[in-house]
Amino acid sequence: MNQGESSSAAQPGAAGVRAVEPDNWPRPSGYSNALLIPPGHGLLVMAGQIGWDASGQLVEGGFVAQFERALANVRTLVEAAGGEAKHVVRLTIFVVDKMLYLDQLGPIGQAYREVLGRHYPCMSLVEVRALVEEGALVEIEATAALPGDRCGEGA
Repeated sequence: MNQGESSSAAQPGAAGVRAVEPDNWPRPSGYSNALLIPPGHGLLVMAGQIGWDASGQLVEGGFVAQFERALANVRTLVEAAGGEAKHVVRLTIFVVDKMLYLDQLGPIGQAYREVLGRHYPCMSLVEVRALVEEGALVEIEATAALPGDRCGEGA
């Protein structure tokens, strides 16, 4: 094991993807600081996904509903490429109101677990002035590392 790599397997079932957590750092809760992707994986880089349904309409129900739908859209793209939720290695979450996000962490966490389970990739939250789509409250960019034997399936 190299210096700075955690001795624990952080992403169970993620086809050799390992968390990197320096020994003297506190363990993150609900995300990973870094993930090491082994050779032989294809990277699926996704554009920002918002909370719209298959017909292109924003879902009703506010921030949590849009968050859950945007995350489900990410999962749908990963599955269309032949992967699974556990292959997501990075999420960048753009919100128009950070306090709206922080005030709803419980329901957001529940929605997250319903869509991606207890798989916690690297994550960042960025507050922005606005999103391109009128009425969108959250947008999620993602990257997935698909094992070589899954690359291209369903693409």
